[in-house]
Amino acid sequence: MSYAILPLIIATIISVFFVYRIEKKIPTIPILGAVVVTLFGALTIVFDNKIFFYMKPTIINIIFALILLYGQIFLKQPLLKKLFDGSIKISDEGWNILNKRWIYFFIFLAILNELVWRTQSEDFWVQFKVFGLLPITLIFTIMQVSLIQKHRVD
Repeated sequence: MSYAILPLIIATIISVFFVYRIEKKIPTIPILGAVVVTLFGALTIVFDNKIFFYMKPTIINIIFALILLYGQIFLKQPLLKKLFDGSIKISDEGWNILNKRWIYFFIFLAILNELVWRTQSEDFWVQFKVFGLLPITLIFTIMQVSLIQKHRVD
């Protein structure tokens, strides 16, 4: 896996560059992802220890959960509402519920990643990361449609 880390870092930086060239700005999530991929990829290469790369999804998910939790507790507003910037129109109650669900989901993903990389083979973890996390996230996202419809405002 370590032979794939440098190309991943380069591809991530190139993709952020192209987003900037097209959009003339870089959204927060891609830039955060690029920073974390580059940081943990570099740590993996420098220390020749894959543990940094195994922990990257855990740390990203914890960061996302903490950001949403910070908005909920200290700013008294669901940051998901700002992130979607009017593209989803639901009540404040709906945003609060959705925000809390995503906090719990990100924590769940962090715990799940830790369980898988610590108990399974590297090949299994790679397959799980590539073919497991995306469907889990997609299913969770689809499950939020009923909440969005229930709290939709015109």
